[in-house]
Amino acid sequence: MKTKTLFAAFAALSIGVSAPALAHPKLVSSSPAASATVAATNRLTLTFSERLMQLSGIDLAMTGMPGMANHAPMKIGGVRTTVGRDGKTLIAALPRRLAAGTYKLDWHVVSVDTHRIAGSLTFTVR
Repeated sequence: MKTKTLFAAFAALSIGVSAPALAHPKLVSSSPAASATVAATNRLTLTFSERLMQLSGIDLAMTGMPGMANHAPMKIGGVRTTVGRDGKTLIAALPRRLAAGTYKLDWHVVSVDTHRIAGSLTFTVR
């Protein structure tokens, strides 16, 4: 009987300890925030709940600009992404400040448990 109790306690403890390791990264905050209107910027940050690997990155496209309705998305090139010192922030350095318009940011991150998670958000530059 004592062996069964000890085994059950060990099993419960091992499940509880390994659960955080199986967590997938969740977007905690971003700058610019989703659906926000911001001043021109040349830096974007996405902060996640878990540590990230350098395999993470973004794609950025302008989806609308003042005076031009219904134009095709224009990909922004030259974006360099790095993982910040905290290990949880993805930093995107842009080659120049973004022009006025609406943007779609598609992100993908790989956490230290090697799971790839993706998402997107939009924002507007005034």
